[in-house]
Amino acid sequence: MAMLSPLTDDQTPEAVAQVLGRVRDMFGESPLPEMFRVYAHVEPFLRDFYMNFKKFVFSSGALDAQQKAAIALAVAANAKCPPWINWLSNRCQELGFSSPQVAEILAVGATNAMYNTFFKFRDLSGSSIFEGMGVGLRAHTFNSVSLGEPLVELINIAISDINACKPCTTGHVEKARQLGISNEQLLECVQCAATIYAGCQFLNAAESCTG
Repeated sequence: MAMLSPLTDDQTPEAVAQVLGRVRDMFGESPLPEMFRVYAHVEPFLRDFYMNFKKFVFSSGALDAQQKAAIALAVAANAKCPPWINWLSNRCQELGFSSPQVAEILAVGATNAMYNTFFKFRDLSGSSIFEGMGVGLRAHTFNSVSLGEPLVELINIAISDINACKPCTTGHVEKARQLGISNEQLLECVQCAATIYAGCQFLNAAESCTG
């Protein structure tokens, strides 16, 4: 099956071109990411994604742009979306993360997914047998990376939410509060994760659509 191809300028209706113009303004002199040209097949989605992306992923707010880029990268990796993984890896480095720290972001997200799998099973099993059993899984990653505890917890919250692990989400939110992360920052973390996850889902689905 052919991929839903990015729209070229001569294929773009006027209403879509206007939205893409605002997207270009957001990125300034940087090239327009091709992902937005794929979203251009559905103008309302392009418009929604652009507005959410600008506010909750690209710009600083309750969380700064660097924190949001890290959260978004972990989410894109969890969603297995190469275009966003590549773009967000570059953005993380542009915002001050080193190459090893970009790898750490990916490692934290992957380690959290491992824990999600365990605790979600224990929660879904419907049995109290497993409640008294230790996890038995090593997770030095959380405490050994250079990202700092607040960012690690924000990534953990985003991935736990997407993976629908209630015990992990509850535990990481509690720890985030202990670290002084505000309600506004928690909300923006989830808004950032939700936005980039939607973008990843569209691209992943587009690969099985005919152009």
